Amino acid sequence: MVQNNPLRTEKISKLIIRFAVPSIIAMLIVAFYNIVDQLFIGNIIGPLGNAATNIVFPLTNACLALGLCFGVGGASAFNLKQGEGDSETATYYFGNAISVLIISGVVMGILTEIFMDPVLRIFGSPETVLPYARDYTRILAIGFPFTILGGGSGHLLRADGRPNLTMACNLTGCIINIGLDAWFIAGLGWGMKGAAIATVIGQAVSGILCLYFLSRCKTIRLRFRHLIPRAKYAGKDCKLGLAPMLNQLSLMVVQIVVNNTLNTCGAESIYGPEIPIAAAGIVSKVGSIFFSVIIGLGQGNQPIASYNYGAKNYRRVKESFIRVLLFGLIIAIAGFLVFQIFPTQILELFGKGNELYIQFGTLYFRRYLFMTWIFFVQPITSNTFTAIGKPLKGIFLSLTRQVIYFIPIILIFSGLWGIEGVMFAQPAADVLSVITTFIMIGREARTEEFRDEKGVLKEIFGK
Repeated sequence: MVQNNPLRTEKISKLIIRFAVPSIIAMLIVAFYNIVDQLFIGNIIGPLGNAATNIVFPLTNACLALGLCFGVGGASAFNLKQGEGDSETATYYFGNAISVLIISGVVMGILTEIFMDPVLRIFGSPETVLPYARDYTRILAIGFPFTILGGGSGHLLRADGRPNLTMACNLTGCIINIGLDAWFIAGLGWGMKGAAIATVIGQAVSGILCLYFLSRCKTIRLRFRHLIPRAKYAGKDCKLGLAPMLNQLSLMVVQIVVNNTLNTCGAESIYGPEIPIAAAGIVSKVGSIFFSVIIGLGQGNQPIASYNYGAKNYRRVKESFIRVLLFGLIIAIAGFLVFQIFPTQILELFGKGNELYIQFGTLYFRRYLFMTWIFFVQPITSNTFTAIGKPLKGIFLSLTRQVIYFIPIILIFSGLWGIEGVMFAQPAADVLSVITTFIMIGREARTEEFRDEKGVLKEIFGK
């Protein structure tokens, strides 16, 4: 059975499509959860509602970070042990990931309810936006256990060889969210509270479906003893999931820094604080569509890379990595062209604004997302390091773009050039992170595992 495992024998390009497409769709659905709210809020409530969702979004990023930590980490530990032939230990990693996903969601929801106002102010909320953000957060926090469970379960289902179920669960929740948004916001006039209720219900349905399918695994027999949290297994899950978690947490930290910087610099500009925060939130969420595709592509490679690295099939690991990069390049160029050609049209989908709003949003769109044509290399490489059991490299690489480079750059640029400097900070950080990524790829290619695996790129293009 081990020798006939498709991860060992099937054509790499087919495996990538099989695992990446459902993963991409699942990631896109998560992104659309927030974008759907933004569409209804922007067109019915207006820019203050858009600004509020941007203020609250770091909490969603925190939930996604925990889901990635124990979802990707549990999946990586599970596949690595399966590749080594140790199914029983693999099952403990799997079960502990499920338990900790639920527990972390409960804890985060409670903490958010207790410290709501201070948190929202730390996130950069102007006083004019705070009532809208408060209404949205109070209800949204109730659904955090489902948010985290749904975000992490998809990776476990994919590791179990059932990627389509991830897509089905998340799609079901998203459709419910869209329908309820239209009813609660547009039909009943519930405003921000209606958007939050619709989101929580959609995520609850998705999370419960995921839990049902996780209890009926395809490759293992899950028992209650596997679900009891143990430091040995939960710790390993966490270690292997640190890179994607920190990457997502870095997005949260960056957004907090950006919101506060936009609040301060916007107040000193012709735009005021509300316009930059509202427009930047839309750009960030639209950009998350592109990032979701790239991250989903990298996650689709996770079981391929993990299994074959555990089985010492290093040539297949290298081939899958190169093929994923080639797929990513095509997607990145397409995304770059869309963002540069149609920024105003995309911005206006989220509600009409005055001339200053459109002016700032269009400029921010083009500048913030200018490096999408090459940025894809960093998240794919970071995910691959995690998949082959080298989380420290993945962690470092995941931090380069958003923390190590971006935060110092935006603080320096905003101090020198105000609101204009904020717009150019992200592409500058992207350039430095991509350079760092290529340096790390070159070093990894010279390690003992991969230095003898030459000619893979020539074989790919030859085929």
